[in-house]
Formats: sequence, C-alpha cells, structure tokens
Amino acid sequence: MSQMYYDVRTHGCQMNVHDSERLSGLLESAGYLDIESLPVGERPEVADVVVFNTCAVRENADNKLYGNLGTLRQAKLKKPDLQIAVGGCLAQKDRGTIVKRAPWVDVVFGTHNIGSLPALLDRARHNKQAEVEILEALEVFPSTLPTRRDSAYAGWVSISVGCNNTCTFCIVPSLRGKEQDRRPGEILAEIEALVSQGVIEVTLLGQNVNTYGVEFGDRGAFAKLLRACGDIEGLERVRFTSPHPAAFTEDVIEAMASTPNVMPQLHMPLQSGSDRVLKAMRRSYRSEKFLGILDAVRAQIPHAAITTDLIVGFPGETEADFAETLRVVEASRFSSAFTFQYSIRPGTPAATMPDQIPKAVVQERFDRLIALQEEISWAENRTQEGRGVEVLVAPGEGRKDQATARMSGRARDNRLVHFAIPDGAERARPGDLVAVEVTYGAPHHLIADSGVRGGLYAVRRTSGGDAWAALDVAAAEGVSAKPAVSLGMPSIGAPPPVTAPICGS
Repeated sequence: MSQMYYDVRTHGCQMNVHDSERLSGLLESAGYLDIESLPVGERPEVADVVVFNTCAVRENADNKLYGNLGTLRQAKLKKPDLQIAVGGCLAQKDRGTIVKRAPWVDVVFGTHNIGSLPALLDRARHNKQAEVEILEALEVFPSTLPTRRDSAYAGWVSISVGCNNTCTFCIVPSLRGKEQDRRPGEILAEIEALVSQGVIEVTLLGQNVNTYGVEFGDRGAFAKLLRACGDIEGLERVRFTSPHPAAFTEDVIEAMASTPNVMPQLHMPLQSGSDRVLKAMRRSYRSEKFLGILDAVRAQIPHAAITTDLIVGFPGETEADFAETLRVVEASRFSSAFTFQYSIRPGTPAATMPDQIPKAVVQERFDRLIALQEEISWAENRTQEGRGVEVLVAPGEGRKDQATARMSGRARDNRLVHFAIPDGAERARPGDLVAVEVTYGAPHHLIADSGVRGGLYAVRRTSGGDAWAALDVAAAEGVSAKPAVSLGMPSIGAPPPVTAPICGS
C-alpha cells in the first residue's frame, strides 16, 4: 500500500487549533503523513484524507463548511478513495444533517470523541458507507491523545474542557459539555515534558480558565497553578485564555504579578458595556465590576496589555445601551479588541429573543465601535515608544518582513513587534529572545528599529531556538518541519474500570 497523506483544516478558536494538533497526532500514529511535509511541487492536488475541524460560533460557519465540502465533491469524483471527515463543534451540533446535505462525506465525529477518528476512517473504508459517531460526554480527556504540535518552541496545554456558564448568545456549553478539570500534577507534568522538548512558551487553555478547580473543589486552584508554572526551569513564558470576569479573583492577579514567567497580558471578554444587555446575555458581572478588575490588574501590573471580546447588536440593544459600551471601552483602554456583529445562532436562547436588531443598525454601530477602538489601540501603542521590550521571535508573523528586512515576534505583553537587525549583528532564530527598543507605535503593531540606530539590540539564544533550528535542518533535508508526534499524557489516579468490548467493534 502506498503512503497516504492527510490534510487537517481548522476553523475557530484556540481549543480547535489544539484539537487539530491532536487529530494530526492520531493520523500520524495511524501511519498517515501530513501533506505539507511534501515539497509544494510534489504535493498531490488533494490529500487522501481531508479533515475539517469546525466551529459553530462564527457567523455562517455552516455555509463555509458546505461550500468547502462542495468543492471537494469534484475531487472525490476524480479520486474515489479520498476520505472526507467532519469534526468539531458544527459536527456535534449538526450531526444528523451533514451526511444528508453532503452524502460524499465519509466520517462525522464530535467534540467528545476525536480519538475515534482513525478507527472511523478504517470502518468507513471497510463498510463503504458513512460513519457518524457523536458522543454526549467526553470519552477520554484530549490530552491523553498523541499530538503533532505546530510549533517547536510554543505549545498549548488544556487545563479544562467544557463550560458551566449559560450565556444566551453562546452554543459552546451544549457542544462541549460541562466543565471537566485536569489534575494539577498532570498539567505540570505535560508542561515539563514540553519544556524538555524545547518549548519555552505555553498557553493554558480552557473555556473559562479561572474557574479551574471547580470540579475538584478548590477555588484557588488556578492561582496555585500559575505559581507552580513559575517553578518550572526553562519555561520562559506562560499565557492563558480565556478567563471570565465573574470568576476573576484577587489571588489570580497576585499570582500573575508575583510569578515572573506569567506574562503581563490579559484577555478579558467584556461583550457589552450595558448592564441591561449583560443581564440579558446572562453574563454574571456588571460594567463597574469589570472596570474594577482592570484597575486592580493595572495597580499590580502597570504595563499589562488587556484585550477583550465585544458583541454589537445583541437583541434589544438600544442606542443608550450601545453608548454604555462606548463608555466602558473608552475607560478600559484595551490594547486591542475582537469585535463581532451579533448574528443568530440556532439553538441559543438569544436566537428567539424579540427585538432582533436590523443589520444596517448593527453595521453602523459596529463601524463606530471599531473607529473608537482603533483610535485607542493606536494611542496605547504610541505610549510604548522608547520602551525596551523582549521579543520572542516567530517565523512569518510579518507579511512585509522580507521587503523591510525586519524580523517579527511577540513582546511579553503579546503585542506584535517588527524589529530591524543591524548590519553584521547576530540574527535571531525563531524561538530565540531579542531585546530591542520601540521606535514607533503603529495602530496594530510596534516598530523597533533601535538596533540600526545604534541603540538596543541583544539576542539571547534559547532551547526554543535550538528546537526550531533542528527542525529547519530537517526541513532542508525534505523532512516535515513540525515537531515529532508526542505521546499523550497518562491520566493520574486509579485506572478506570475495565469494560467489556462492544460486539463487532
């Protein structure tokens, strides 16, 4: 049997990106190879297995999926052995309709059973019919699965899955289930394993990371976890996303401030500045509490960059409500914001609320909010001018880097920095750290040309840079430039009870 190649296509949030790393790990473990491991000129028109890891949160997510599936239908007619799989949140939601609308799909699997993908592909190939498997509860914690990471020097680490909130605009809890937390020792063991492979930055993931510990009854567990990350030698940077304002506590702020490798960056979703709208959204905080959290963070971490999520045009939002959002955004001084126009998500309480806002009104408000935030972002970036920053170098963050002869990466506060390299100076590798001074704050990034102006420019080589360089050498020899598959982390505690196999499985 000739070598078979896979192509995982990801839509949506960081949780989906990390799930796709696991899907890639599973397929590699089953003998498939990533189509991107082939030189561009040698890649087939389409892989042998194409997996869509879908999102149900984004607007028109289903139209995007079915458009992509329609395109692949022609490919399948030319290549009958091509297998198409659909997983993720949209698969969990539309379980009964995907194969009806796209009968050329071979496998549909949900958010709770990504580990089943290789077996489902084999079963579909053997039975010559579509296999649909959607579980209502988590089969195994995803971190126990093999993973093919995208980066040599940065990694995602899930600390929990699921969500216990009931926000009226959000369908995630019904698709990913109630919150389930990993044990702290298991999380720290995974981080230590990543660091041993050259990872110097980890991002802790959860639908609500700061409610971590609710399942095993420790409200202070997240702050303790942050502090414990500070004791891991070789771990340079720790980030987390996303917390919920209602559960954000003083001990988490203190842990951030007192743990040097926890970055001065916070993503704090506001959604709306109107207390009336927040109540309708079932967001269990109000605008003054939100602003108080930001004040408390900045009191202990003065240079923290705070970002947010905002929804414009929630059902019933009045001009006065929107004015409150503008007021809170003005007061918050976010470094940037992810801003969305409300759109109906079938299956959510908000979908059937009265007073849905006309599209033209939503668009006009959205434009005003974007204009305000752009002004704030630019002003906040201008305050960075003259500051020294430490940049974790990345490959390809800046589209114009080749033309400008700059390199790019993220500062400790997660701002994007493009920096110039002095003639004859050491050139950093992705994964290395570079100290430079900001010379200009642009609306969406920082420029740091201090090195070519005779000022600060210092490269610190890291194990992350070493790990990237090893992959770069492998890539030059025709081997895939991604880290090797790492095995999943074993669960901690007593083994689960042995169950009898299902007949025919």
